[in-house]
Amino acid sequence: MHDIRQIRENPEAFDAALARRGLEPISAHLLILDEQRRAHIQLAEGALAQRNAASKQVGAAKAAGDDEGFERLRATIAKNKEKIAELEEARRNIEERLRQSLLEIPNLPDADVPDGADEDDNVEVTRWGTPRALDFTPVEHFEITGVKPGMDFETAAKLSGARFVLLRGAVARIHRALAQFMLDTHTEENGLVEHMTPVLVRDDAMLGTDKLPKFGDDSFLTREGYWLIPTSEVTLTYSIAGDILDEAALPRRMVAHTLCFRSEAGSAGRDTSGMLRQHQFEKVEMVSITHPDHSRAELDRMTNCAQGILEKLGLPYRTVVLCTGDMGFGARRTHDIEVWLPGQDTYREISSCSTTGDFQARRMNARFKPAAGGKPEFVHTLNGSGLAVGRCLIAVLENGQRADGSVILPDVLAPYLGGKMTLGADGVLS
Repeated sequence: MHDIRQIRENPEAFDAALARRGLEPISAHLLILDEQRRAHIQLAEGALAQRNAASKQVGAAKAAGDDEGFERLRATIAKNKEKIAELEEARRNIEERLRQSLLEIPNLPDADVPDGADEDDNVEVTRWGTPRALDFTPVEHFEITGVKPGMDFETAAKLSGARFVLLRGAVARIHRALAQFMLDTHTEENGLVEHMTPVLVRDDAMLGTDKLPKFGDDSFLTREGYWLIPTSEVTLTYSIAGDILDEAALPRRMVAHTLCFRSEAGSAGRDTSGMLRQHQFEKVEMVSITHPDHSRAELDRMTNCAQGILEKLGLPYRTVVLCTGDMGFGARRTHDIEVWLPGQDTYREISSCSTTGDFQARRMNARFKPAAGGKPEFVHTLNGSGLAVGRCLIAVLENGQRADGSVILPDVLAPYLGGKMTLGADGVLS
């Protein structure tokens, strides 16, 4: 959410930043609402001053026996009371219109974010590893012989419909091992504090983390009014809503492994085969709460944490900086990490790490107390996948596949798989 005072001070810069996202100027509309709001505040304050002055005089008029003056002053007080109520109601309506308008405007991109229209304009900044040379034609994860017994889309469709999968046996165990490996790495090596959060949240949590009102159609809403979280970014970030943290407590680095739910409303026809794009999936999510001066460095740190998981797994990847036309609604800057999938002969996103600046903090009034004194300031919030577990499973299976339909698994998973490092063509670990 944006600060109307900053827009008021430099509307041209605000519109120019939105133009980089391909949006039309909007500051004039916002400033009209802001001017109307402030005008109603001044009128209400004037009416209140008149009422207070009349209230002081009414007692004197009664004591002096001035019945006519007494009644006139009483009428003035009553009239001003009604006027104040009308002005306050009008002000609240204008403030709500202004608030709704501000809530629907995306974050402004950082100055060093590349300009562009879509993903074709993203800029590659890192590439690690070399895709394995294969003497056979690789297939996608769901076509690998040894994977088929443990990746059941037909039964999942019977249970829940399209875009669900039922994992069983060895494949389910590998999926679980990946999540445990990610959590252990982030907590033991990267200094993140593990959390287990709810997956059902109220409107305020979705609103505070910029998922509402923009992305309501992309999420699932229960009959009881709870939202199923699209990622634990929502719960981890909103856990500090309304708080004033000590500067010494920053940064606060958190991680959680949860189920995630997305309606995928805007992805009809995309990635319909396999488990690349699902309504229900699991993710290990990283969230950092930082001092404003340190958020850019924290973004690089978070990106390195996610990249480190892929490097330990031996999975080739590349990292790109998203251009202004491809960035998410709440982001100031985003680093997407794309893992190599030999079955598709391309890189696909497996992690997205973003800094939102104070965009989310302003929505949920999350601040910190400067150590040097002064008024509380808004914290900066960051989020990133560390990693999407299902997509990581896909990458492990496709990169480790062999011509006979078996899969060689990464060495770092050995402690989680009882030392069994091969998924046989029969679907059994050995």
